[in-house]
Amino acid sequence: MKFISYQNSNNEERAGLLIDDTVYDLHDSANAQQLDLPKTMAEFLNGGASAMETARKVEAGCRDGAVTSVGVVAEVSLLAPVPHPPSCRDAYAFRQHVATARRNRGVDMIPEFDQFPIFYFTNHQSIIGGGDLTVETDHLQRLDFELEAAIVIGKRGKNISASEADSYIAGFMIMNDFSARTLQMEEMKLNLGPAKGKDFATAIGPYFVTPDELQDKLISGANGNHYDLRMTAYHNGEQISEGNLKDMTWTFAEIIERVSYGVEVFPGDVIGSGTVGTGCYLELNGSRALKAKADGATYSPVWLAEGDTIELRIDGLGELSHTIKKQPQDYSILAKKKMTAGAPA
Repeated sequence: MKFISYQNSNNEERAGLLIDDTVYDLHDSANAQQLDLPKTMAEFLNGGASAMETARKVEAGCRDGAVTSVGVVAEVSLLAPVPHPPSCRDAYAFRQHVATARRNRGVDMIPEFDQFPIFYFTNHQSIIGGGDLTVETDHLQRLDFELEAAIVIGKRGKNISASEADSYIAGFMIMNDFSARTLQMEEMKLNLGPAKGKDFATAIGPYFVTPDELQDKLISGANGNHYDLRMTAYHNGEQISEGNLKDMTWTFAEIIERVSYGVEVFPGDVIGSGTVGTGCYLELNGSRALKAKADGATYSPVWLAEGDTIELRIDGLGELSHTIKKQPQDYSILAKKKMTAGAPA
């Protein structure tokens, strides 16, 4: 099944099913079949396995013609498929990306990467779907995309072992972890992780896909599942990145095991994979600069600019596209930096 969230003509947030390019309102379509499902995605995910099983019955009825005009949505304004996740974490699961980015900075690969998966918390209140991305002045200083996949958690759990963690995944979707690299790199010098360089927008969508939809791409393993899904990115229509979800060094199951240690995960929690190899300009620019230097040439780095489009595609998960726009007001926190040296007496 493919699940969306959308805004209806009354500006209400609603959950829906996407079936062969037709959107069916989840609640109304269930009602039409004398079944009961909630109106929003948060409520639906909190219903757990029972709600998911009812949704399968609703989908079957929609395909069989049991739902006609009552459940069909003619005009859809898509939101993020999980508009209000209880939390959003992003992992660091692709070794190629980490190793290449560190090589480009002239530092060795960190051995801890191969010992345990890591993640950071990002702003779950800044989750967006596709469409326009309106940013501030400072965000346009080295604005970057990050080509990732993400999962949404479908049931509550704690201290979940990797061997059972795949059963906690309600679905998969595309993630674009937008990054303002100038802000990010300055603040990370203080060793507290990304903050203002990341918290303005994390995009997911256009829908989430239940694991059974990806069965033909499944690669089972001792430490959780991989999926053979091609990942690509397009900047102003030109392909700039290509990778595959099967190349995750750490599986989502292993990441869930780490995430849930000592804490509960909840239905609706979103967890990103981290950037696939070649999946951001921070990595691409570094690699291109090194090659240009070896060739005795110069290289001018590329970043996202106002008016640009960035589109991410993952096999089976659709396309997630954005157009970059700038806030009319010119406001900068970089301009507010204190330039005094040393600490106060």
